Amino acid sequence: MIFLFGMELNSYLSVSTSTQVIVDKSSDGDYLRIDFNISFPALSCEFAAVDVSDVLGTNRLNLTKTVRKFSIDSNLRPTGAEFHSEPAANSIKHDNEVNEESVEGSVVLTTQNFDKYAHQFLITVVNFYAPWCYWSQRLKPSWEKTAKIIKERYDPEMDGRIILGRVDCTEDGDLCRSHHIQGYPSIRIFRKGSDVRSDHGHHDHESYYGDRDTDSLVKTMENLVASLPSESQKLPLEDKSNVATNTKRPAPSTGGCRIDGYVRVKKVPGNLIISARSNAHSFDASQMNMSHVINHLSFGRKVSLRVMSDVKRLIPYVGSSHDRLNGRSFINTHDLGANVTIEHYLQIVKTEVITRKEYKLVEEYEYTAHSSVAQSLHIPVAKFHLELSPMQVLITENQKSFSHFITNVCAIIGGIFTVAGIMDAIFHNTIRLMKKVELGKNF
Repeated sequence: MIFLFGMELNSYLSVSTSTQVIVDKSSDGDYLRIDFNISFPALSCEFAAVDVSDVLGTNRLNLTKTVRKFSIDSNLRPTGAEFHSEPAANSIKHDNEVNEESVEGSVVLTTQNFDKYAHQFLITVVNFYAPWCYWSQRLKPSWEKTAKIIKERYDPEMDGRIILGRVDCTEDGDLCRSHHIQGYPSIRIFRKGSDVRSDHGHHDHESYYGDRDTDSLVKTMENLVASLPSESQKLPLEDKSNVATNTKRPAPSTGGCRIDGYVRVKKVPGNLIISARSNAHSFDASQMNMSHVINHLSFGRKVSLRVMSDVKRLIPYVGSSHDRLNGRSFINTHDLGANVTIEHYLQIVKTEVITRKEYKLVEEYEYTAHSSVAQSLHIPVAKFHLELSPMQVLITENQKSFSHFITNVCAIIGGIFTVAGIMDAIFHNTIRLMKKVELGKNF
């Protein structure tokens, strides 16, 4: 009786669950949060952009409010603080005369003479361009005119403070790659004295993102010269270097980028796309490599480890697929060719765990993932296709009633007495019958 009572008490105190598949109860205005941390060893933070779109027509480009970017090297090691991308201007001003014959004013730089000029002049401003690029063609006349004007004002032979140069990235690709040039044209500002670093092998430099007309470029170059301290006016002149801080920022020191953050999307089929994006640069699709390592990718509100461990003790299979892609690498090897887009097709299912007091213990999203590579006619991207299931899994904790427990206890007590009485009667009658048989034999 004590053993059966203990078994019944353990059954009453244990938790049982029931699982149902029902239509998703989310309201029309609910949004789904996507948390991600993805490393791109060959995509510069300078142009890395996160876009979101869906079947309802939502199309948000280059999200920055909830997204952070960190420069990394090819081994995914961080190389500095957070990379801040300033909001890009709607349009960058160029000179109107794009068809006139330009005068060559800048110096042609190559791998052989680049370091020579970078060490000779206090400031070396370089235009990394590609002849086929539309934006490089728009910049060329104003760049050469600016170089000519600056050369007349600051004679390279006599002054030695500033010089403007250009690098054809189709002719000297190794030099452009060593400076992590991924978009054309890219204007870099090199300062003498920022010695060669051992970690990435070239001078520190800044990128120029301002207007590209002659007047703006000349003004920028004048400000750069004015920022150079002299022996007698060191402190006052240093303040002038902030004149154009909105148009120039430190360039990425390495060619990779780790993108960390979250976005909110509507609960409809859509896409999360990470790619190189710029309104005033061109990209060579054949040189773009969208290889990436997914450090973290999950959906919905974050669930604390303590709560998840409690749920797993109750329901072991819950939470096994909410971060299925974590730690996975998707590398574009050379045998795949160029213009390769890496796509992930994710099917997402909502799971809710409801306690016996109708309290929602956990709301999590689990997903399946299928990945593939595809040749692209456009700029390669890393694309996540999101497909949300209209059904959800509802796991409910079932509570056993106390009256049912008492009834079972009474049944145990009554059953034990009844069975014991039957066994006693059988045993007693059998012994009495055996005694009668023995008495009959004696007489």
